Amino acid sequence: MSLYLIIDLASISIPLLFSFHPRIAFYKEWRFALAAILFAAIPYLIWDQWFTLEGVWGFNPQYHGTLMVGEMPLEEVLFFICIPYACLFTYWSITKLTNVALPARWVSPLYGLLFVLFAVMVASGYSQLYTLVDGLFGASILLAVFVWKRDLLRRFFPVYIIVLIPFIIVNGLLTGWGIDGQVVWYNDAENYGIRAITIPIEDFAYAFSMLLLSTLLFEVFRSRKTAQA
Repeated sequence: MSLYLIIDLASISIPLLFSFHPRIAFYKEWRFALAAILFAAIPYLIWDQWFTLEGVWGFNPQYHGTLMVGEMPLEEVLFFICIPYACLFTYWSITKLTNVALPARWVSPLYGLLFVLFAVMVASGYSQLYTLVDGLFGASILLAVFVWKRDLLRRFFPVYIIVLIPFIIVNGLLTGWGIDGQVVWYNDAENYGIRAITIPIEDFAYAFSMLLLSTLLFEVFRSRKTAQA
């Protein structure tokens, strides 16, 4: 079993197991969660394939299997299922078991700050493909949330802060933290070239937009079902 597959399975194993906990019962939301994950994965897989072809990043065959989807190893495709599932499980569990949310008065300033950060990425990363596209995706998804589910950021942002801990562990391993070489390598000419440990700082924005999109779709699908009922 490849290291990348082990990382994928380890990321989803505990959330999957605790999905059946009676106080959480996330398995009852699987139809919405899986739909959200699959729809959210489409633009990111297209992005991933494009960047792999362009040499913005790539994959070390030493750490993944032989099954490929386009230019990507199967493990990379599974990443877009396992990681969003773990995040949605965390989001659902915190929503069910706690009242953790940002104060309403913080929401507008936070949106403004995030828009500025993504705009800076776009403006300053015009010659760096990862930075530029990362900023465009982040701004677009944030705008969609602002229009359709403005209050979502109150609940999502604390979850994002919490999942940064496993995110740093997982992405750290993928980018060479504690291993010989890298599972996923990055061309630093296409990003800022700034690393948090071994993680390009753009990855934090990448994770934010990918997980926010999954959460937005999850809530949209759930609310539509509730409205129909």
